[in-house]
Amino acid sequence: MKTAIIGAGRSKSGIGQYIGKYFQRNGASVISVLGTTEKTARKASSILTQYGIHATYYTDFNSMMKSERPDAVVIASPALTHYDYLIKCVKEEVHIFCEKPFVWQDKNDFDINSLRKNIFDTAESNNQTIAMNSQWPFSLPYYEELCGPIDYQKVDTFFIRLSPIVSGREMILESVPHALSILYTVFGDGEIGSIRIQTYKEKIITMFHYIFTTGYCDVMIELVRTILPPRSFSYGFNGKIIHRLLDLDIYDIFFKCSDKILKIRDPLELSVQDFISAVKEKREPLIGKAHIMSNMSLLKKIYDCCEIS
Repeated sequence: MKTAIIGAGRSKSGIGQYIGKYFQRNGASVISVLGTTEKTARKASSILTQYGIHATYYTDFNSMMKSERPDAVVIASPALTHYDYLIKCVKEEVHIFCEKPFVWQDKNDFDINSLRKNIFDTAESNNQTIAMNSQWPFSLPYYEELCGPIDYQKVDTFFIRLSPIVSGREMILESVPHALSILYTVFGDGEIGSIRIQTYKEKIITMFHYIFTTGYCDVMIELVRTILPPRSFSYGFNGKIIHRLLDLDIYDIFFKCSDKILKIRDPLELSVQDFISAVKEKREPLIGKAHIMSNMSLLKKIYDCCEIS
C-alpha cells in the first residue's frame, strides 16, 4: 500500500510522524509527504528518516497525487483542513485514514447529511475505505484484562481524563472524540442528554447521559490542559479506573489499575493495523462510517454547549 501523509511535520498536537512510522512498520510504504511550505514539507520528510522512511516532499496536493499515485492518504493536518482534503482524496479514489476530529469548519456549520453524501456515499461507490483515527477503543481489551469484562448492561458510569496541549474550546475538538469513540464501541450508537459543562482557566469538565438502546450511562469527561509530557490519561467504568504510564525513553506504554500494571501495545499502531487490514479485506474499519457520523454529531452538540472561546 503506497501511502502519502498530509501533516507529518506538525509540531503542535501532531502525530503524523508516528502514524507514518506505524504504516511503514506494518507493511505499507510511505512514499511522500505534503506540507504547507517547502521548509515544513522538507522537515516532515527529514523527521521520517529515523523510521527508515524516505519520502518525497511536496507542497501541492495535485502534484503529489499525479507524481506518486498513492493507494492511501493519511490526513493528519489541522482539523479545519480535513474536509477539503477528504473531498480531494475521494475524487482521487484513494483510501483515507483521517485524524480526529474527522471534519471541522469555522462556526461548525457543516451539515452531517452533506458529509455523508459528499464523502461516504461517493467513497462507497468507488470501493474506498475511510477510517478516522481515534485510537483508544483499541485499548479496551487491555482495560478488560486489568479490570474485568465490560458488561454494558451493568455499566452506570464512565469517566475519562485527557490532557490536551491546546486551550479553550479547542480542547473539546482535540480530546472529546476519544471519549465518544469509547462510548460508541461499548454501547453502540447513542444520544446525549442532560449535558452540563463546567469551565475553568485551563480545565473543562463535561457531564451528560449517554443514552443508548437499552439504557443510559452517566459520563464525566475531564480535560486539563498540559503542555509538557508525560500528559495524564485515565478512563474507566463503574469506578474501575486505569491510568496510563509512559516510559518516555523508549515509549513503552503501561496501564495501571490499583496495584496491577500491564504493558500494552500502542493503540495508535492498532488503529493503523485495523485500517490496513480493512483495506486488504475490503471490510468496514472499526472507526468507520457509522461510528464517524455519530462522533461528529455528538461532538458538535458538546462544542455548541461550551461557552468559552
